[in-house]
Amino acid sequence: MAENSVVIEVRIPKGQPVRREVEPGIYSIGSDIDCRIRLSHKDVEGHHAILRIGTNEFWLEDLGTKTGTYIAGNRINGRALVIAGQEIRIGPFILVLNPDSQPKVSPPSAVTAPVASPPGKEEPVAEQSQFAPPSPVLSEEKEAERSIKQQIHRELLKRMDIKRLTLSGIGANELRQKAYEMLRSIVTEVKDRLPPGINANQLIKEIYDEAIGLGPLEPFMEDPTVTEIMVNGPNQIYIERGGKIIPTDKVFMDTDSVMAIIERIVSPIGRRIDESQPYVDARLPDGSRVNAIIPPLSLVGPCLTIRKFSKKPFTDEDLIKLGTMTREIADFCKVCVLLRKNIVVSGGTGTGKTTFLNVLSSYLPSDERIITIEDAAELKLNQVHVVRLEARPPNIEGKGAITIRDLVRNALRMRPDRIVVGECRGGEALDMLQAMNTGHDGSLTTVHANSPRDVISRLETMVLMSEMDLPVRAIREQIASAINLIIHLSRMSDGSRKVVKVTEIVGLEGDQITMQDIFEFKQTGVDKNGRVIGHFEPTGAVPTFIEHIESRGLSIDRSMFDPLKKRDF
Repeated sequence: MAENSVVIEVRIPKGQPVRREVEPGIYSIGSDIDCRIRLSHKDVEGHHAILRIGTNEFWLEDLGTKTGTYIAGNRINGRALVIAGQEIRIGPFILVLNPDSQPKVSPPSAVTAPVASPPGKEEPVAEQSQFAPPSPVLSEEKEAERSIKQQIHRELLKRMDIKRLTLSGIGANELRQKAYEMLRSIVTEVKDRLPPGINANQLIKEIYDEAIGLGPLEPFMEDPTVTEIMVNGPNQIYIERGGKIIPTDKVFMDTDSVMAIIERIVSPIGRRIDESQPYVDARLPDGSRVNAIIPPLSLVGPCLTIRKFSKKPFTDEDLIKLGTMTREIADFCKVCVLLRKNIVVSGGTGTGKTTFLNVLSSYLPSDERIITIEDAAELKLNQVHVVRLEARPPNIEGKGAITIRDLVRNALRMRPDRIVVGECRGGEALDMLQAMNTGHDGSLTTVHANSPRDVISRLETMVLMSEMDLPVRAIREQIASAINLIIHLSRMSDGSRKVVKVTEIVGLEGDQITMQDIFEFKQTGVDKNGRVIGHFEPTGAVPTFIEHIESRGLSIDRSMFDPLKKRDF
């Protein structure tokens, strides 16, 4: 047995006791997956108690639970000293500190398999992983801070029913003011109990954010350099900055806190998340894209991914400054949009497809009727005559779903000049191709693919998903006549996004769709800082519709297609 270590014994009704050797530190006890000592039972709350193991003394703190925490048969209120050998009762479990001089580890089968119980009766279970610290292990300071936050948050909910006030129609500003004043009052009452090093004003702000806003995510939402936020359960928050994923030291109070924030995001837009629908796509008021997935599908607790959108939409000038494309590529894309060419923006996840689609949409004439169709509305168009349509998931009975395909069909009856589909990922691809081939030219959409050639294969697969028994030759004829241009984006090794190919679909030769690259990005190396070095260059191929440009009253500098003209970046 290591010096200063302690043996904890957990006695399980109708099961063998579990003994583990642990080091001094702070241990959260509860039924949540992120607890360091996990006790699974309906009478054990998510975060039930905090156990502090010192070198010479033990302290136990109840987190204001309904069923209580008991030492030697006496219910404790707040923090209490524990003597070695005293029994601690939490729900049906008995915990004893330092009962032996040596730990006796039970066989895995004795602690991992639940004991059979009569129907309708829940049997307590202690999992073998209960003593394995979660990843990452929280420091003592963080665990102490989270403990006091949980207690203050519970008190806030007791004194102020936030959900009821929200449903009653109280104004957002009034609700925030009430919550802030109540928090200040509670923190003032417990100021003497705050662990050393915790700033009372900072504590108020963090609890306020968690009760009303997005909790520890708030500073990242306000930081313009953060482009994505990833929550892996209550103890792990990562952000993306400059194309690189970075771990943070922020944590949620508990699993319930993450779930409350997810509910706060999805409820206002009519979405839901529960055991029958354990994942959801949604959006924030600023247009940021949100995906959430919860247990039992997620084994690490509730997960939340937020793809932030700039408060000010990116323009072509912004993308040129960032090195995503050149002025020549931007001018060519603008001419193609004004020529009413059908354009597909392709790329992998996080390559900037929606951002680029938004830039292309900014070229649409303001005197045209534009209809946008999306799963979760993200596009920000500045034109006046824009109709935004958003798909709807099924209700709790599994009915009432409105798909992208349904909206594409309906849009054709709305007298559109342009149709912009946020992403084609299923049978709506056939309706989109038919629309492009029946007078609704100038349409824009995005597709997940690894290359322009893969876009063709993806479109063929998606058309087959429409359950229309079409021969491959007929599908390819539809694609060849409908799609004019594919703009493919890629995420480079340094995190930057670039237009790596601008490809024209020329036609159909035999059974194969012929394509030609107009522009491409060629990487030549990586500098000492890991930054990608390369250049954009025209391939020398001239678009087949070049003659149509001047006949439509538009102009273009033909020298941009000169293969000797390179642009280093």
